[in-house]
Amino acid sequence: MTETKGYNLINLGWNEELDHYLNQFNKENQLDYKVGRVAVEYKALYKIFTTEGEILGSVSGKMQHEATNRQDYPAVGDWIIIDKTNPKTGNAVIHGILPRKSKFSRKIAGKKSDEQIVASNIDYLFICMSLNKDFNLKRLDRYLIMAWDGGANPVVLLTKSDLCSDDSFIQEKVNEIESVAFGVDIHVISSYDGIGIDNLSKYIDKGITLAFLGSSGVGKSTLINTLIGEEKLETREIRDDDDKGKHTTTHRELIPLEGGGIVIDTPGMRELHMLDAEGGLDSTFKDIEDLALSCKFSNCGHKSEPGCAVKKALYNGTLTRERFKNYLKLQKEIAFIERKNRMKEKRAEKKSKKI
Repeated sequence: MTETKGYNLINLGWNEELDHYLNQFNKENQLDYKVGRVAVEYKALYKIFTTEGEILGSVSGKMQHEATNRQDYPAVGDWIIIDKTNPKTGNAVIHGILPRKSKFSRKIAGKKSDEQIVASNIDYLFICMSLNKDFNLKRLDRYLIMAWDGGANPVVLLTKSDLCSDDSFIQEKVNEIESVAFGVDIHVISSYDGIGIDNLSKYIDKGITLAFLGSSGVGKSTLINTLIGEEKLETREIRDDDDKGKHTTTHRELIPLEGGGIVIDTPGMRELHMLDAEGGLDSTFKDIEDLALSCKFSNCGHKSEPGCAVKKALYNGTLTRERFKNYLKLQKEIAFIERKNRMKEKRAEKKSKKI
């Protein structure tokens, strides 16, 4: 894993579509650039996996000048167009980012609505929740919205099952997730005694990228160590007093598996600020969206309108008030971000006209 020999790009996810984009870019620029995949993002510097091994790279001056926001810069998992080396530093020069087939993003901290790409080109997003006080369906809704909206296939992993002696408790948690995560695979996992690990093999293949997401202390690093067969990532125990873990992963990292496939570890995320993700909202709350189709009025606000199917479901208990309340909260949050983005676009348009 730590060898500096070259990487097989196909094992890393390279395909004919990406090859087409690279050839097109080189033809337009009459150049012969190479490619690599971003493994780690540092401050203004990136570790890149290439056919020649691991190299460091930084974005070109032109790319920096043309960038308008953070998503215009490389992220872990990106396929990037690179020149061999900068004669001054010896590092590679990054000239572009090939189209992302998927991404998992969140809003950066603070008042700005800028996007932070956590990881890109993900095939399966493993959402990890431990079977203790970390279990949180509202947080799961946020994870699912961002997964669906970003184009990744979510898979829920209930970790640390070895700490639960009551099988009925585990089944209860599985049932709770099934009631909100429609069509999503759910696996009960224990890295300690190996329970459920074999069930993950169907997701692992050459060129397939898995990303692990969840709060600190849910066992992401331990699980990844189990999959790669070595203690590559530091692990720590959950605190006994509040069941919260310490951050063991401080940065995002792409890790190739020996038998093919790639995993991306991410820092623990207890809070996930939403972006414009209306499509993900519809998929995550499909039960409520389907109910709304049966409302008497197509523009029903599910408040005091007659013939409201959502209100009927709340009354008879087929839809919980807690789930509907979370749906409304996330809907407002996404709408707020949409308004901010539109205002930002208008300001940028006015600024360009002045220039």
